[in-house]
Amino acid sequence: MKTDDQEKVSIGAYIALAFAVVFFSGLLKSTEWYGVFDFTTLNGGFGKVLKDATGGLTTFRGAGGSGAADGFMFALGLVPTAMFALGMISVLEHFGALKAARKMLTPLLRPLMGIPGSTGLAIIGSLQSTDVGAGITKSLSDEGELNDTEKDIFTAFQFSGGALIVNFFGSGAILFTLSDTTGAAVPGSIGLALIVMFIFKIVGANVMRFYLKTIDKKATKEVTAQAAEAK
Repeated sequence: MKTDDQEKVSIGAYIALAFAVVFFSGLLKSTEWYGVFDFTTLNGGFGKVLKDATGGLTTFRGAGGSGAADGFMFALGLVPTAMFALGMISVLEHFGALKAARKMLTPLLRPLMGIPGSTGLAIIGSLQSTDVGAGITKSLSDEGELNDTEKDIFTAFQFSGGALIVNFFGSGAILFTLSDTTGAAVPGSIGLALIVMFIFKIVGANVMRFYLKTIDKKATKEVTAQAAEAK
């Protein structure tokens, strides 16, 4: 079996990787013609339906749902996104995008978070949509790209600050001004805020990494001690 350094990657694979980065990153999210190269734009959304006689609008889930029934409707809403993401990943994998990501990003992601470079697309996708990140991660798991430890670490990364970019802008957090103890405004920038959140996502992944390593060492010591006692 070839290592990442030995594995040959064609120029077509790098082109597929570049397309995947643009497609899942949200850079081309728009109602203009180039929006056809963006995942979120192509995925679209459900229409609005009347919820009562006053003319209020809600999604197809309706209003006031609860329990397993509402959970089913929520899950149903995730199906198009997950299926579309998995389908696109299969196509991109055919053209070598995952192979290129593995070769390029493993030297960075392995020491940074202890995960392979093939997770690069999932990282990019998860910044825009938690569903995309989850779908790609499942595909990587099914393909044997991630072991159990790597899945736990990568899940910790995605879980904290999920859909970072979309939620940051969509929640209106961008409208709030930071202030110090005196009430004076603190200079800042959107870019700085996103960078700080991304850094702490990496910190969260490494906390999980450290925890798993500690547990693994403890389990190894117990097995060694039991083997010594058995002798």
